[in-house]
Amino acid sequence: MKMAEISFFEWQSRFQTEHDCLIYLQELKWPNGFICPQCGHDHAHVIQTRLLHQCSACQHQTSVKAGTLFHRSHLPLWKWFWGIYFIGSDKGGISAMRLSKLIEVNWRTARLMLKKLRQAMAHRDSLYPLSGLIEVDDALVGGKRSGKRGRGATGKTPVLIAYESKKKQAGYVAMKAVDSVSHNSVKEFVSKRIIEGQEIHTDGLAALNIIGETHEHEARVTPSSNGFPGCTSRSVI
Repeated sequence: MKMAEISFFEWQSRFQTEHDCLIYLQELKWPNGFICPQCGHDHAHVIQTRLLHQCSACQHQTSVKAGTLFHRSHLPLWKWFWGIYFIGSDKGGISAMRLSKLIEVNWRTARLMLKKLRQAMAHRDSLYPLSGLIEVDDALVGGKRSGKRGRGATGKTPVLIAYESKKKQAGYVAMKAVDSVSHNSVKEFVSKRIIEGQEIHTDGLAALNIIGETHEHEARVTPSSNGFPGCTSRSVI
């Protein structure tokens, strides 16, 4: 769901009951009125006892929840909606245990909710290719460890990162863990996540130069924090 910034109390007030949630889902699913998924007819009778829409033409029955992650779920929709709020507003990543306490479900149910919602979020992200001015860089995930630092360090995973640069803020962000930062991995990442022909800024890493084949590429060597010219800074998370 794509919502304007809202407090939990406002969210809770808006989605208090199953009916509130169903009406919202219905507006999302059929913004221009009911359309039968079977025959395309635009009129249905609502079976209130089962919360179903029965097509007036072919008699096919469908629910507002059909084809959504709520399909076949016995959990009240308002708990799903409250869970969505907590998951979306927790910048640190909410745990199944904490979610279970917040919406009063058992841990297994909370874990299943998290799994379904994260899968839905990943699918949603794949539908938003980046456009405009894009910044592309790479980072290493794995934390600080003894031994070699930066690229080539053991026990760390390279991650490619791209985000829309909108002056003082970022737009959509795309990330992908890769085996190595190479021409092939960069080319695949950029082709899937960024609309062709966009302006892309990177640092001076040679593997990123492949971007110039399909986009307007500007490579800028970024001084590291120690100030030595010609060195690039690599993030380690």
